[in-house]
Amino acid sequence: MSALYVLGGFQTDYARHFTREKKTIADLMKETIQGGLEATSLEPSEIGTAHVANFVGELFCHQANLGGLVVEADHRFDGIPTSRHEGACAAGSLAVLAASADIESGRYDTAMVVGVEILRAFSAFEAQHKLGVAAWVPRETEGVKYPWPDLFAKIGDAYAERWGLDRAHTTWLAKNAFANAKRSPDAQTRGWTFDERSFAEDDEVNPSLAGRIRRQDCSQVTDGGTAVFLANERFAREYAKRRGIGIESLARLEGWGHRTTRMALADKLAASKSEDYLFPHVRGTITDALGRAGTNIEGIDVIETHDCFTTTAYMAIDHFGLTPPGQSWRAIEDGTLTTTGKKPLNPTGGLIGTGHPVGATGVRMVLDGFKQVTGKAGDAQVPNARRVATLNLGGSATTSVSFVVGRGQA
Repeated sequence: MSALYVLGGFQTDYARHFTREKKTIADLMKETIQGGLEATSLEPSEIGTAHVANFVGELFCHQANLGGLVVEADHRFDGIPTSRHEGACAAGSLAVLAASADIESGRYDTAMVVGVEILRAFSAFEAQHKLGVAAWVPRETEGVKYPWPDLFAKIGDAYAERWGLDRAHTTWLAKNAFANAKRSPDAQTRGWTFDERSFAEDDEVNPSLAGRIRRQDCSQVTDGGTAVFLANERFAREYAKRRGIGIESLARLEGWGHRTTRMALADKLAASKSEDYLFPHVRGTITDALGRAGTNIEGIDVIETHDCFTTTAYMAIDHFGLTPPGQSWRAIEDGTLTTTGKKPLNPTGGLIGTGHPVGATGVRMVLDGFKQVTGKAGDAQVPNARRVATLNLGGSATTSVSFVVGRGQA
């Protein structure tokens, strides 16, 4: 990859409920963009293009054409070229990819990526069904009470059938996510409290939603926005100089991977029965990103992965190459994934702990990567983090995107 820099960005407080605040997606867009401009000390006139990530604005907010809301966020953006990107839960990463390509092609020196989603306007049951449009409708959704818990329970079932799966290991992943979220000032669950019953097979406090998936195995229904700003090397050098730092103090987007496979989970699982990995295309997405960054998993200090459910996180562990296929439990038992381990997993809580405003999630992963490698992650900081690898999934891993965010180089 040509040199591509991450200048910084902004995340709203994911614990907020915008509908109760009587605020709209336009308000969320404005807060996110203005927060990003303030955090980076950038002016709208310095931004060449804007990419908006959003999954279900039409279904939850009755609002489309979201690029226009960039201009409404700050009228100084009037005339800026904008695009909107949708790839279910991978929408944010797709927007980052498109913005990166705009810069690498030479069309623009800079780009703003903003992911926004308002999901708490409906009950959890209604929200689940609306979010089900990212599955194959009606094949995977008709007559299913909770489409996504159902599908991701089946991913756990596939692990159990091929290699075995101990609930103690997925429970550890849930506990780790909520514990890490307490270190983030913007995490949705940072103030939540739990006891051992909260994670037990207790139908009163931790009810089953579908098969092995219980309440605490799930990511959150979240309102939130995140923005990041990308730049080419020429602009990054000027930006670093005016801030009185060297370009090596900035973050770089060092590598990327992006693959898409079949829509239905059953078809994916059937196709992979003779393969080493449950999702070979996800493994390939990660190795593509690592290869383009000129590194391997040993060169990664932090893992920032999709954990829409604990079974997703369990799958990601071996697909990153932290263990052999089917043996993700090893990295859980030996402490690799703890905040003081060799490869801390989701230091701010991931989708389970931080929250999952779908269109913003992939953008938030890149922002968290920026914070880690520039030493700006606060209480969630991993000491001496130099490279962060991300994994963002859309649907039942239909779309997969991975990035490597590293410390800037002179």
